[in-house]
Amino acid sequence: MLGPVILAASRSDRMRRLISAAPVTKQVVDRFIPGETVADIVPIIEELTAKGLELTMDVVGEDITTPEQATAARDAYLTLIDHLRELELGEKVEMSVKLSMFGQALPGGHELALANVRPVVEAAAAIGTTVTLDAEDHTTLDSMFAIHEELRKDFPQTGCVIQAYLFRTEADARRLAASGSRVRLVKGAYKEPAEVAYQQKHEIDKAYVRILRILMDGEGYPMIGSHDPRLIAIAQELAHQAGRKLGEYEFQMLYGIRGDEHLRLAAEGHRMRVYTAYGTDWYGYFMRRLAEKPANLRFFLRSMVSKG
Repeated sequence: MLGPVILAASRSDRMRRLISAAPVTKQVVDRFIPGETVADIVPIIEELTAKGLELTMDVVGEDITTPEQATAARDAYLTLIDHLRELELGEKVEMSVKLSMFGQALPGGHELALANVRPVVEAAAAIGTTVTLDAEDHTTLDSMFAIHEELRKDFPQTGCVIQAYLFRTEADARRLAASGSRVRLVKGAYKEPAEVAYQQKHEIDKAYVRILRILMDGEGYPMIGSHDPRLIAIAQELAHQAGRKLGEYEFQMLYGIRGDEHLRLAAEGHRMRVYTAYGTDWYGYFMRRLAEKPANLRFFLRSMVSKG
């Protein structure tokens, strides 16, 4: 019930100011966003990869209002890639990008976003890794999928994200599973109307399993984006039924959530990738993490009470 309220707060400048000013906020935000600069994040990358984990990196920030800001977002990713080149970790560290950061919502946004993301994908390929296009609200998806298809002509390893709560996603999964692409399946974290998305958790969970079965039975590379123990167990069973070996799919979870489970799955031989965000414009990302999982909100409120 609180999810839509929190998502609305993520777009409120007044709430941004109030939460940013709270003394405890930085301590709690650090649980989910471990740094603001590349220099901050390099030790985190080294620590996690040394434990057998893999990463997907997200430079946070989505409120792009000018082409210059979109260019700056592109350059932030190129700077990250320069540092990753020195670490020589290859596909162990990929990147996730939101096309809104690359100017997708601006006039001529589709072409602008494609022009800005292509150099990032090219640079990632040059150091042996890749990029996954994050899914945003349903109005942006046709553009995202078109950009994904265009990028894959030259960089077939480019991934994308699909969201189980959208009615359209089963059809999207069938198309993508047949193409050999890399597909991350998540439940979905944007407030979507009942006309386009399931609203009840049990409906979303059932859709998640149906779509995951499509991906596992297909020719692509499934990436299971979930912290739900039941869905993780179902994913392992579906992989077994589909005849998939370890390394032919992977799990993905957020930095700061269920860290012990990250290590357990990696120790069992699974590819386990940690979605790790960094940057100064953390507010929208942080609020969506609270909206996604009630335990995150309880953690934040307990911290405010105990520290406040």
